[in-house]
Amino acid sequence: MVLKSNPNLANMEGDNLYHLALDTSNYDLPEMFGDVRFVCIGGTSSRMENFARYIMKELDYKLPTGATLQDLSTAGHRFCMYKVGPVLSVSHGMGVPSLSIMLHEVIKLLSYAGARDPVIIRIGTSGGIGIAPGTVVVSNGALNGLLRPEHNNIILGKVVARPATMDQSLASALLEMGKHHDFTTVTGKTMCTDDFYEGQGRLDGAICEHTEEEKMDFLMRLNEAGVKNIEMEATALAAITKAAGVRSGNVCVTIVNRLKGDQVTFTKEELTQFALRPQKLVATYIKRELEKKSVMTNGKGVSR
Repeated sequence: MVLKSNPNLANMEGDNLYHLALDTSNYDLPEMFGDVRFVCIGGTSSRMENFARYIMKELDYKLPTGATLQDLSTAGHRFCMYKVGPVLSVSHGMGVPSLSIMLHEVIKLLSYAGARDPVIIRIGTSGGIGIAPGTVVVSNGALNGLLRPEHNNIILGKVVARPATMDQSLASALLEMGKHHDFTTVTGKTMCTDDFYEGQGRLDGAICEHTEEEKMDFLMRLNEAGVKNIEMEATALAAITKAAGVRSGNVCVTIVNRLKGDQVTFTKEELTQFALRPQKLVATYIKRELEKKSVMTNGKGVSR
């Protein structure tokens, strides 16, 4: 992977990936991360540590004798990062600003390491639109709060709009993996908002200046536009990775049907079970891709 989206990087003597507690001067990044093919990201450190342990079992990956699974970015005090063979499991915090910081540094890390065609997949939770809680949504498009398929960032005093386009081949492949599980998996557009309360049309925040009728009118507009869920990261994920030339996908479970209410009422245990569903789907995809690579490496299934 050669990062061409920022020519300034070629003129730097070294790069400090500050929030990941890694840099190009003191770490052999190609040795550490050159084999990475999948970067799985999610909001909380606990979720991504759990995913790292889960994928380690799914891949039957054995750590070297005497080694333990470690947070490689613990000194940064911002994000966690665990490596299980070709899989990185990284937390991104909550919302676009935190996610974008992590993405910039992880994408640069992959480039410095020489990772080949890596895929970044977000594993998260969301509010559903007209679908039952527990449904897994594979995003095939991302809209901002104005229902535009773009991510807006203010750069040098100007609003810069970048297309928030999802990789359709990856979305299709991820959707296909839903057939291997006993939960419902659908595809559709994901709306990304700047906050959890007013931006998502909720009535139960500390501030609210819209009515129940206005909220429902808006949610019905989303439903008619093919929006299946609402969260706070999709447009930035799609736009930043596309601009950097990295494939990405977004897989989120819904924990509430917003057409029926604003509050998340499930127990912690139930929510934990829901949160496992995107992990299971993405793990199935990773295993399939690794199996395909193994077949090709062994000279089978090659076109003649």
